[in-house]
Amino acid sequence: MYRILIADDNAANRELLEAYLANFECVTEIAVDGQDTLNKAESFKPDLILLDVMMPKRSGFEVCRELKSDPQKKKIMILMVTALNELGDIEKAVAAGTDDFLSKPVNRVELTKRVENMLRLKDTGDELERLRSYIREMEDNAKPKR
Repeated sequence: MYRILIADDNAANRELLEAYLANFECVTEIAVDGQDTLNKAESFKPDLILLDVMMPKRSGFEVCRELKSDPQKKKIMILMVTALNELGDIEKAVAAGTDDFLSKPVNRVELTKRVENMLRLKDTGDELERLRSYIREMEDNAKPKR
């Protein structure tokens, strides 16, 4: 079952996103600010974070940059959800390492399709990593013992 962290300082936005995800096979957790998001990324271990950009304590840009620079958390998929839609904001989101972004107001169909695609992409990456590990293990076992 997928684990999705919804990070937004606005309760109405969190409730809306949670309602939009109701048909997904997932467990959701809520974060109310940037620092809470970092803490929950550590304890909840989400597969995907729906990350608001404008939050107290740490911006979504800062949170994204920190998560993507951490070897243990860089594989967490991040979908930035923002009211900002200036070209510079999109560039900042990409520079911070976001995997995708979505403008507010959020369209239910667009959100669910992006979440579905991002989780499918994560599954594909995880499977690729499992296969690489298996191949490495097989190659190590095939090496002559000295």
